[in-house]
Amino acid sequence: MKIVNVISAIFLIIAMLAACESQKSTKKSAEETQAAEDASTGTAANTTAAASPDTENPLFTTWTSPFETPPFDRIKNEDFKPAITEGISRHNEEIKVIAENPASPTFANTLEALDRSGLFLDRTRRVMENLLAANTNDTLQAIATDLAPAISQHNDEIYLNPLLFARIKAVYGERNSLSLNPEQRQLLERFYKDFVRAGANLNDTQKARLKEINQELAVLELKFADNVLKDTNAYQLVIDNPADLEGLPPNVIAAAAEAATERGQAGKWVFTLHKPSMIPFLQYSPRRELREKIFKAYINRGNNGNVYDNKSNIARMIALRLEKANLLGYKTWADYVLDDCMAKTPANVYNFLDQIWTPALKRSHEEAAALQQLITAEGHNFKLEAWDWWYYAEKLRKQKYDLDEEMLRPYFKLENVINGAFLLANKLYGLQFIERHDIPVYHPDVKVFEVKEADGTHVGILYTDYFPRASKGAGAWMNAIRDEYKIDGKKVTPLIINCGNFTKPTPDQPSLLTLEEVTSLFHEFGHGLHGLLADCTYLRLTGTNVARDFVELPSQIMENWVTEPEFLKLFARHYQTGEAMPDELVAKVRNSRHFNQGFATVEYMSASYLDMDWHMVTQPVKAGEVMDFEARALARIGLIPEIVVRYRSPYFSHIFAGGYSAGYYSYMWAEVLDADAFEAFKEKGLFDAATARSFRENILSRGGSAEPMELYVKFRGRQPKVEPMLRRRGL
Repeated sequence: MKIVNVISAIFLIIAMLAACESQKSTKKSAEETQAAEDASTGTAANTTAAASPDTENPLFTTWTSPFETPPFDRIKNEDFKPAITEGISRHNEEIKVIAENPASPTFANTLEALDRSGLFLDRTRRVMENLLAANTNDTLQAIATDLAPAISQHNDEIYLNPLLFARIKAVYGERNSLSLNPEQRQLLERFYKDFVRAGANLNDTQKARLKEINQELAVLELKFADNVLKDTNAYQLVIDNPADLEGLPPNVIAAAAEAATERGQAGKWVFTLHKPSMIPFLQYSPRRELREKIFKAYINRGNNGNVYDNKSNIARMIALRLEKANLLGYKTWADYVLDDCMAKTPANVYNFLDQIWTPALKRSHEEAAALQQLITAEGHNFKLEAWDWWYYAEKLRKQKYDLDEEMLRPYFKLENVINGAFLLANKLYGLQFIERHDIPVYHPDVKVFEVKEADGTHVGILYTDYFPRASKGAGAWMNAIRDEYKIDGKKVTPLIINCGNFTKPTPDQPSLLTLEEVTSLFHEFGHGLHGLLADCTYLRLTGTNVARDFVELPSQIMENWVTEPEFLKLFARHYQTGEAMPDELVAKVRNSRHFNQGFATVEYMSASYLDMDWHMVTQPVKAGEVMDFEARALARIGLIPEIVVRYRSPYFSHIFAGGYSAGYYSYMWAEVLDADAFEAFKEKGLFDAATARSFRENILSRGGSAEPMELYVKFRGRQPKVEPMLRRRGL
């Protein structure tokens, strides 16, 4: 496909979208420090821990740890149910006061009051949801499943409250005559649309059915995620013959030995389905039958006909989502979801994907042929299979560029990479990151950093949690335990968590990351900055509360700096010698950046198509038809058999448990934005202060306080162009 056609497709979408100074050495007195920390959380105005029926439960008390961080060291599983129950009760009373206010509805007594309601419940839910993702257990999962219907019902009772909606509708009807600033106008627009999309205009019978659907979906999504985690943890490839370790790097063997010891199999080697364990095995093991075994275990998670099988959950969720969309006046779930995103319609998403898919698929055919040639050249007569791709791609990269992952790892010690991310934030925004040891954590792997402006002003708290464990979900993510907002003129500062599942240290070696893991860390750190640097008044609009196909811009742009020689040499230092990555190796990284991009693009985009196809159905799909549906969707786009879709349906947590249904395309759409945005830095300088200030002021700090394209144009001075993304992928 010619580039001009891709550009036309992007422009079509765009046209529719338009509508460190170091910490001061002088220590403050204890009183001054506490005063500063109280001010940062708005303690004086914060009513989240009002009169408590249970002073023994830390979730009911005012948190006295620095910056009102959660007392993770004191919170127990059994604390959540009474706190959530009480939170629902308190929130109901607050909503009742707003909805039944005898005074005429105004922006202040309705919209602002609504935005400020439910703080106690929100605080408790966020802590529980973070633990469910990062440090879960059977008891907590059972409690969450038990609470899910009540939480769902509570949300529905707010959005389907006729008195409350009547007040919002009244203010909305007068919006053109009100003296509202842009952020206030946006809050009014968002809340009105939120209520309409949640069913506020439905009749009583429809509302009753919608509540039932939402409650069932809430439980199913929890069940789906729980099944994926447990099926992932259920598998292990145990090796007891040292000959089967041939080709594996020493650090990979050491990690497998430690994993075996942890599982009571000392003297053996265990490989799991967590990517830091599995991917190196696929890259380096010449034992083809073992590669096939672990790869097939990975791609069949949730599809093994056991207690963790997710096919019935998928079928039920798809049916319920379709019914909900129809109730709300939409033909499909995708139509419903995209109406509130930048892309607006399924046709726009498919058109966007199609134009990139064609050159990417062509490239993947070429790459597969090159790998097959390598197999033949080695004297083998087997056909390239999906479990061979990583192994032969790594060989080909070594052959073409004299580069493999193990050459890079020594320069990517985890601590150095973290410091590199902090250094970048300092160079761009003047931020300082000071490790704190006086703030409770939920697991020993977690570290805590206070974030400050160049002048020492407190910005927020960043928790980092980077190692895999059985109690933690796969992948990488950012959560906010507390969003930034302002109340009574005081700024409440954010509490942000960055999670990952990166290579663990061994007794003989620190955590040494792959380039992909480094990129992932910078990606989530970008989400973290989006939350940390928020400067909004209202909770509904602050931080990452933006359109789903815009939220990846602040994260993905951070990835661009990782392989820029000017920056790479600042943090990529050998873990033993401290020497910067040599120019020759940096050049190899740069020269190979287009290598395997057909695979990477096709693997990702096939998942985007699968997501869209699932949510374009107009009739339910039976549980026994789930895998056939997937096969037809992938055959339709011509996915080659040598590449397996990045997420098969039974473990596609992004869309069945993670809020990205009909939205997984967002990463590619955001890549158009981030590649174009990074060009601004390339034009002015990687660390240009004015460009960084503009990105912070117009993107990072604004949250959802304006329409996404409006914010982007304020930063860039124009709408995005697609050429930078195509160049970056070599397409």
